This record gives sequence, C-alpha cells and structure tokens, in this order.
Amino acid sequence: MKLIIGNKNYSSWSLRGWLAMKQSGLSFEELTVNIGGEEWDIAKQTSEDIMPSGKVPILWDGDTVIWDSLAILEYLGDKVGRDRFWPKDDAARGMARSIVAEMHSSYRSLRAECPMNIRRRVENVRLSDDCRDDVVRILQLWAEARARFGTSGPFLFGTFGAADIFYAPVVSRFLTYGIGVPGFAQAYMQAVWEHEWMQGWIAAAEDEDWVLAQYEGAPA
Repeated sequence: MKLIIGNKNYSSWSLRGWLAMKQSGLSFEELTVNIGGEEWDIAKQTSEDIMPSGKVPILWDGDTVIWDSLAILEYLGDKVGRDRFWPKDDAARGMARSIVAEMHSSYRSLRAECPMNIRRRVENVRLSDDCRDDVVRILQLWAEARARFGTSGPFLFGTFGAADIFYAPVVSRFLTYGIGVPGFAQAYMQAVWEHEWMQGWIAAAEDEDWVLAQYEGAPA
C-alpha cells in the first residue's frame, strides 16, 4: 500500500489519511509531496496516473486507488474491521459518523481563517463571527461526545478512533491560533497532541524545509 500525502506542516487532509493508515495497523509506503508552488502544479499535470483527483491524500492498494481522506478511512475499515475505527455501541457509532461527516463538509470559516500550520503560534487572533460560530459548534460536539460516550478513555468516544482522526487538525488549529477552550477540551486536545502518532507527525512537520507563504499570514 502506498499513501501520497502533502506537506506535514500544512496539509490537514493528509494528516487524516495518514492517521487512518496508522490506525488500520497495515504497513504502507509514505510519499510526501510539496503542495505549494510550481512543483505541485507540474506534478498534478504530469502524474494523473497516480494522482487522479489532483489532491492529497491518495491511497494506492495494488491497482485500487482511493482518494479523499474519509473514503480512505472507510476503505481501510472494510479491510481490517470497522470496529478499529468506529464505536461498537449503535448510539455512539451514529454520533461518531455524524460528527465526522460534519467535519468533512463544514467549518469553512475556520478552515479559511485558521489554516493548519503546526510550526506556528499566533497571539491575539481576531476571528470573524462565522469562525467563532464554528469553534463553538465544535466544542459543543466534543462536550456531548465526551459526556455521553467518552468515559472509558481520554478521546471523544473513549478510545482513539475515526472522530479523533478527523478532529486532530482542529486540535492543531486551536493550538496554533491560541483559541481559548474550556478545561474538558484542553484535556482532550492534550491527549490528541501527545498521542505517539501525532508526535511523530509533528516532529516530521518541524523538520520540513518547505514554507508556503499563503499559510503563514495572520488570520483576518
């Protein structure tokens, strides 16, 4: 299996696909590409055979190609068993699927104003009303998941799973831009940030030489 990902410092969707691969327990080859500038544009034009969507992450499993991080996670769940990613309880699994789908399709203001930048720390950020609404909604979901289903461990549904994979880049954003959160969220964010796989990703991001100017400006 071969996983093509973008810059570890900036590519939030690549982080999700990579964490899904780690969670699957399957061995895979990792290929990192610089998603900024002319090199990336040339790569997309000349590599349609390996990057059919022109976006990352992309998983190749023999002759099978899967793009989009949620599709990758579901494909891996089919191979190794869905219980590795999703809670066994029906109610918990229903909520987990819902909040993952919401993360996949929502929070456009947070994404636009606070792009993932693992190496950066920003003080006194001014967020738009729409972005603050995104933050409040995410915290509400975290609070409900932790209160209803998270008593068996430090993650949203107790043990590390699909929901944590999809909200890991949000944890990074909240830390980068100094977004204040209540105590329960601080504890959850610490658990995600200190997870051994996250620590491996963070170390690699810090070692990258690539700097993308469009992601280095302060939020509006």
